[in-house]
Amino acid sequence: MRASIATLLTLAATALLACAPAHAERIKDLAQVAGVRGNPLVGYGLVVGLDGSGDRTSQTPFTVQSLKTMLDQLGVTIPPGVNPQLKNVAAVAIQAELPAFAKPGQTIDITVSSIGNAGSLRGGSLLMAPLRGADGQVYAIAQGTLVVGGFGAAGRDGSKISVNAPNGGSIPNGAIVERAVASSTGNGAVTLNLHDADFTTAARIVAAIDATFGPGRARALDGVTIEVAPPAGDRIAFLAQLESLDISPGAAAAKVIVSARTGTVVVGGQVTVLPAAVSHGALTVSITEGAQISQPEAFADGRTVVRPQSDVQASQEGGRMFLFPGGTSLETIVRAINAVGAGPGDIVAILEALKRAGALRAELEVI
Repeated sequence: MRASIATLLTLAATALLACAPAHAERIKDLAQVAGVRGNPLVGYGLVVGLDGSGDRTSQTPFTVQSLKTMLDQLGVTIPPGVNPQLKNVAAVAIQAELPAFAKPGQTIDITVSSIGNAGSLRGGSLLMAPLRGADGQVYAIAQGTLVVGGFGAAGRDGSKISVNAPNGGSIPNGAIVERAVASSTGNGAVTLNLHDADFTTAARIVAAIDATFGPGRARALDGVTIEVAPPAGDRIAFLAQLESLDISPGAAAAKVIVSARTGTVVVGGQVTVLPAAVSHGALTVSITEGAQISQPEAFADGRTVVRPQSDVQASQEGGRMFLFPGGTSLETIVRAINAVGAGPGDIVAILEALKRAGALRAELEVI
């Protein structure tokens, strides 16, 4: 009896492991509800309190114009024709994202960047500035002390050093929301949009929703959009349960991404090659500069002459050939290329040659 119970438990555990999704991800990580998104905001303002690293007003007249306008609104009038020579003020652009369902009174983070010739914004404070949306309406008010991660220093002889970018910074919770964006989950069907188009993932999401909430509840309109009919009841509770469902997404397409600027090569796990042989050799060119000295004989009427002499040598290492068997995996490809000591440029050339030969079963994308 005990043996039979142990056998049943073992079979049940095996069944549970077999039913558990491999590499499962939540629907909220694969898709988003249509209409629930953030909205970009932008603004213009002045940063004050800089230690002589602000805009040079002779080259950025808009900084002086903005300061005059602000002072005039505060009741301070600057006589016509007077242009203050500012060193502690900088004109900046302000960026932020208004999250979905943000309500008035909540705070959001902002990013501040110099648009003039200010050397650094370290130690500065942003004066009150409105942030507008794409419709021109004011949705938030920004103000606060900047946090600058960069650092810069300069000497009197013109030499300078800069770490990161000192002419930009951020203000955590630096803006207060003044207007809410009209957004709602709606009363009809719920539309899910996948982050990446994939028919396999869309079909699996439909199957998981139908298995959880009943057949016919979801349908895929295309490789991105899935329409779900919510059951009667609490809509928010339904969305919470919906986005928590675990799905095994479809395998990514076989791709090889090559960055022509940095030489970075990324090979996807689905990449395979047909049987192919690759030969790799390295050409080394060595140039040595020297001098040849020619002196006149004793008591001769002449002078010493120095002539440049260049020694150019070229050598090529014996080419190494390695074989890719059919259906080679990513691990085997990496091992074979590393075995010959190929650099990023050589790897790109090898992959391009394999693609032209029809042996690379992947999409080669150069960015």
